[in-house]
This record gives sequence, C-alpha cells and structure tokens, in this order.
Amino acid sequence: MVEFSPSGSNRLHLGCGRTILDGWINVDSFPLPGIDMIFDLEMPDKETLPFPDESVDEFLLSHVIEHIDNSLGLMQELHRVAKPDAVAWIRAPHGASDDAHEDPTHVRCYFPNSFGYFSQPYYWRADYGYRGDWLTEVITLRVQEAKFRSTSVSDEEIHRLMARERNIVSEMVVKMRAVKPIRLPERSLQKPPTLTIERV
Repeated sequence: MVEFSPSGSNRLHLGCGRTILDGWINVDSFPLPGIDMIFDLEMPDKETLPFPDESVDEFLLSHVIEHIDNSLGLMQELHRVAKPDAVAWIRAPHGASDDAHEDPTHVRCYFPNSFGYFSQPYYWRADYGYRGDWLTEVITLRVQEAKFRSTSVSDEEIHRLMARERNIVSEMVVKMRAVKPIRLPERSLQKPPTLTIERV
C-alpha cells in the first residue's frame, strides 16, 4: 500500500479499477483488491480529497473522465491539491469514436478542444464558477493503422479525415499542467495544445 507523503512525491492514479500501479496512490470508488484509497470522484456533498493544498505531483485518469458527471468539480479539486506545474495525464476515447458512445456508463464525449475548458482563459465570455486552471500541453491522437488501406496515409490526411468521418481516432492521451496562480479569464491567454498522431 502506498501512502501519502507530506514531504515527498505523490502520484494519484484516479479511478484505477483493477489496474494497480506501483509507486502510485491507487484510488477508486469501489473496494477492489490492491487499491490504496476509496474515494468517489463525483464528490457528493462537495467531498474533497483528503490531501492538503499543493501536495500532489502527478495525476493519471485513464478512461475515467468520460464517466464523471461533475468533471469541472473534479478538475478544480485536482487543481487544489496539485503542486504548481503538476502534470495530469488523461486518457479518453475520442468523441467521434464508437467507444465514446457505446458504453452506457459514459456521461459525455470529449474532443481535443474539450480540455481547454479545464483552464480559465476559455471562460472569457461567462463565469460559471470554475476556479481550476490546467494548461493542455499535448494531445496524442491514437489511430489504428489497420483502419487505413495504405500505410502511407499522412498525418495531414488523418487530420482531414477526422473532421468528416467517425472512428478515425480511437483514443486521446492528454498531458495537462497545473497553472498557479490561475490565469485571468481572457481569450488572448488561450494556448492551443500540440496535436500529435500515434499509429498503433
């Protein structure tokens, strides 16, 4: 069992399910074998993670965020416990893939631009009370090479196909960084992430 370290490095594997990672605090809402902490990521009654402010170095949410109804509340809470420049890794199905829609436990679909709404600059038009700020640095779009008849399909062509067809991208791997103090809600501060293609 990995325990929280007040002075050391802390990494949270949130919604771990049956995938237990060494060196991480494995968190899930169900008391599955090997988990270190039971916590409901929906945070009913405004429950908070049992960690102090600015105490976590890294987060992993692998196929979790699409199951969370209150994703803004979760990302704000992760921002609270994140150290400045802490990294969050989010893996999720692409919104235009069957994987995003077939599972009845998924509550919403995500697209590359969705993750910008976990930052402040995307709220330049209206204030919805969200107070987290995550900079989306890189989004890796994972495509199945077998879906293409020719292995010579360029990355540019894949981007064009994504705009008009479903099931081009199966999964997104998102790298985000905690921005502290939070930025102003100004559109000019928006920074688009780097998009990369990974053929699997």
